Amino acid sequence: MDSLGAERCWAEIDLGAVRHNARVARERLGPETELLAVVKANGYGHGMVKIARALQTEAALFGVANLHEANELRGSGVTQPILLLGPALPNERAEIRRAGFIASVSSFREAAAFGPGAQVNFAIDTGMGRMGCWQDDAIAELEKIAALPGLILHSVSTHLPVADEDAAFTETELAQFAELVRQMRARVPGAYKVHVLLSAGILGFAKHRFEIARAGLMLYGSSPLPGAQNYLQPAMTLKTHIALLRDLPAGRSVSYGRTFTTREPMRVATISAGYADGYPRSISGRDGIVLIGGKRCAVLGRVTMDLMMIDVSPVPTAQLGNEVVLIGRQGEEEILASEVAERAGTIAWEIFTGIGGRVRRVYL
Repeated sequence: MDSLGAERCWAEIDLGAVRHNARVARERLGPETELLAVVKANGYGHGMVKIARALQTEAALFGVANLHEANELRGSGVTQPILLLGPALPNERAEIRRAGFIASVSSFREAAAFGPGAQVNFAIDTGMGRMGCWQDDAIAELEKIAALPGLILHSVSTHLPVADEDAAFTETELAQFAELVRQMRARVPGAYKVHVLLSAGILGFAKHRFEIARAGLMLYGSSPLPGAQNYLQPAMTLKTHIALLRDLPAGRSVSYGRTFTTREPMRVATISAGYADGYPRSISGRDGIVLIGGKRCAVLGRVTMDLMMIDVSPVPTAQLGNEVVLIGRQGEEEILASEVAERAGTIAWEIFTGIGGRVRRVYL
């Protein structure tokens, strides 16, 4: 890509991979379950509007975090229903109702505050402890919500807190929720839909599919369940360039804090990316690696705001301007976002959403 020669750090987004991953989700769910594509947080750092447009034929509805994101998405021309996954602030309710967005509510009082004509998703807490009505009180609360004049009950949902960590708890949680839904439908009949599965649920517990499933991380090609990674295609490749090459003798310190000192002569590249671009500073001293010339090269010392130092001794042909891959594939080697996250002591979600605004997104 000659046009990117001047870019200091950029992310290439493969929209075909995003569509592939959406199809994987739909195949696992079957034709009767609608796909809710979660595009909040700027499409997990991939670009909310571009991702949503790429998924127009795959997603029945889209999930965002708040009113600001919903307005941006609707303003881009996306016509599918938009569900706000987080609670609204009181001064946002009237606009949410007027715009026809689906609000997530945790109680009768919250639902009533939206007024007639509002669409709501009633959230139930089955162990997440973040929002929602506790499951023991959910049926009584739903009965009151369903009786509100003019209110449209779009859906009922819950969220799985450990679907990627504790299969036994999750199976029990899903079985209990299914029984709760059975009782709800008997006590509160209606056309409302049910959704519970997130990416880890779609990949590991798809038999509990209900009418809607929420695909987030998996759309971007990162599996929360390591065993399912082969089904997905990573959508993002994060790249930069070699900006400087230096030959350092033994005994030279590198970067802030002097936490790394060369033990022998070493060829060191300074690359044009740092933690302001989203590469985690916490990976410093924890065996961070990048790809140069199709080979894994170690990050030396602390990651700085705009630059990083790399041992390019394994790549004797390295030259100024060479492309460097921070996340993605180069030659036969690949660095997944989940690998970067593990080395940095965090999660892939944070790696993606932490990629800075000055990193240009290039869509393939």
